[in-house]
Amino acid sequence: MLDVTQMSELLIALHGGPFETPPWDRFLHRLRDVCHANYAGILFRPMDRPPNSPLELFAGPAALPDIPRMYEEGFYRLDPYLNGNLEEGEVYGLDRLIDNGNPGHRRYVDELLIPRGLRHMLGVRVREPSGIGAWLYLGRDELPFSPDHSVILKQVAAHFRISLQTYVTMENQRVHAAISDNAISRLNFGWISLDATGTIVEASHQARHMLRRNGPLTVSPSGRLTASGRDLNMRLSTAVSDIAQRRATQPRALSISNDPWLSLLLVPIANPIASTGRTAVMTAFLQDDENSMVDRHEQIAELFGLLPSEARLAVAICRGASIAEAAAQMGISEATARNYSKRIYAKMGARGQADVVRFVLTSVLALAMSQ
Repeated sequence: MLDVTQMSELLIALHGGPFETPPWDRFLHRLRDVCHANYAGILFRPMDRPPNSPLELFAGPAALPDIPRMYEEGFYRLDPYLNGNLEEGEVYGLDRLIDNGNPGHRRYVDELLIPRGLRHMLGVRVREPSGIGAWLYLGRDELPFSPDHSVILKQVAAHFRISLQTYVTMENQRVHAAISDNAISRLNFGWISLDATGTIVEASHQARHMLRRNGPLTVSPSGRLTASGRDLNMRLSTAVSDIAQRRATQPRALSISNDPWLSLLLVPIANPIASTGRTAVMTAFLQDDENSMVDRHEQIAELFGLLPSEARLAVAICRGASIAEAAAQMGISEATARNYSKRIYAKMGARGQADVVRFVLTSVLALAMSQ
């Protein structure tokens, strides 16, 4: 039997397993050592994989090349640990599962298990609350396992169920986060969580990419989100302070740059989660366009058959400018801008500015997704 220190070290390695790559690697090596086994492994059979292709994590010698092929080509049907209707949490030795009078069972042992060094095995089935299950097993060649080894495996199985649940939860969250982050990044959005001082707590990959461009938003040596230019940085600091001090309960929007386009929306976090590190109290959502105004005008002009001047006006309208404001930005008269707008409506099939905005933003999204 293991003493308290040995069991404690084994369980620490087990619960740290979900955070390792590959998972549970340190635990499996330690379990193999303390049980004097050739192998210690975890076997999964996900529902979306073929029955002849389970997932296996193990500590021990690599299998001979023919062994996996033989398993995939037919021996998987005889696998007693994956095919038997066995009680969860009960430790099963190979002798309880193999019928020596069954020729198929004998072939499975003689041609698959013994060549791999698995003449003797112990296995326990574990299933976490969402229904995902696995087999935790030990295997060796020379001597049978003792009852003490069965006790160790049974004790570890209860903790493995918790560790497996942690792993499944983390994997689900990782997948959900990756899908969400991908969708947001395709819209050229990024997010940054900030504490009450405006110091960055966490940031998405897209947001970090935006900050690395040495544009109008930067990170100070102390980790605070800052903006270039005194006036812009003052407006950002004031907005952060107002939200942190609860003087502002609604989101605060800031236009950071017009070329290339970059805007920021500060949103209070309704119920900040206390952290042992910094506590995020607001989220800064960033939206940008990596292409310059000239680049985007060319794309819009080509897409809708607009002249360059018409394309510049269309993009300005989509970025919130009125006809008069767009005319001032372009250095033309308001009357000229209105003439341009009429030609834009006709070429795009738009009934007004709202249609122009919808058509252009949809086209920009399509362009962004195709790059």
